[in-house]
Amino acid sequence: MEEYKENIQDKGGNVKLSSKPEEDDKSCSRVRVCSNIGEPVPQASPTHGEFSDPVYKEIALANGHINRMNKDELRAKLAELKLDTRGVKDVMKKRLKNYYKKQKLSLMQSVTEGEATDTYYDYICVVDFEATCEQDNPADFTHEIIEFPMVLLNTHTLEIEDTFQEYVRPEVNTQLSEFCIKLTGITQKMVDEADTFPDVLKRVVLWLREKELGTKYKYTILTDGSWDMSKFMNTQCRLNRLRYPQFAKKWINIKKLYGNFYKVPRTQTKLSSMLEKLGLQYEGRPHSGLDDSRNIARVALRMLQDGCQLRINERMHEGHLRTVPSSAPLEGAPPPHTPRSRD
Repeated sequence: MEEYKENIQDKGGNVKLSSKPEEDDKSCSRVRVCSNIGEPVPQASPTHGEFSDPVYKEIALANGHINRMNKDELRAKLAELKLDTRGVKDVMKKRLKNYYKKQKLSLMQSVTEGEATDTYYDYICVVDFEATCEQDNPADFTHEIIEFPMVLLNTHTLEIEDTFQEYVRPEVNTQLSEFCIKLTGITQKMVDEADTFPDVLKRVVLWLREKELGTKYKYTILTDGSWDMSKFMNTQCRLNRLRYPQFAKKWINIKKLYGNFYKVPRTQTKLSSMLEKLGLQYEGRPHSGLDDSRNIARVALRMLQDGCQLRINERMHEGHLRTVPSSAPLEGAPPPHTPRSRD
């Protein structure tokens, strides 16, 4: 449903950032170093500042050399280093620059306790809801979640470790539109036989607890855009008189992070475009919540391999979507609990 979400939001959906954004996220890299590896590395005074070490000059020189390489030279060098050779030219440049950057910095100093690393989170939970919809939604149309998928990404093994998926029975617009059925592949029979959102959410929480997330392991949520949490989850909790779940109040918006990391415009951050630029093909059925989540996880995995630090960049605050600044301390989601009733 990713491109459909994009369309309905662009047509005047009511999800907007706060009028006072805290700061756009512009950092993806490790060890306190600016993520703009494609740009000149800041040079501080020889005697002051964290960039005074000669290693940063070496990184800048390496970046300049990589910028002059053509696509064949980039692919050959990546193959020589046993790195992934897929993706467009800018993606391969980014991958090679981050490889050399990590090599240089690992020689300069090890990461001290409490500093950011590429694997701050032990697990990332990728979520991409499917919801009721019509081809031309009226302004007051209520989107209800009809598929709740979750893909568990292990950031240490760089593998999809497990998945959760259940359909959800809508209670306002109980009959799915033909457009919705065709778009998502979810039939009326599937939702009629499913439980309502509060019961499904309880099982999601139980599944997360069984994985010891928030207790033994640090974790967070990752979505393909702002829509899933700020609109669908928010609306669904209001409909069911539930408080917004604490564990889902902050998340990683991979669209924003991808655009900042690879320096591409928002128009190139649709899931299909992200996969294509990384040299990947969509696997499964588009607009299946579970298949979309798996493919989003594949993008996240490739970004980790390319040196991007996946970190929270959006949150809900008093019912409004806010940007989390890159200067905010890294933190994981709290232990999952079923939210209390608003009554």
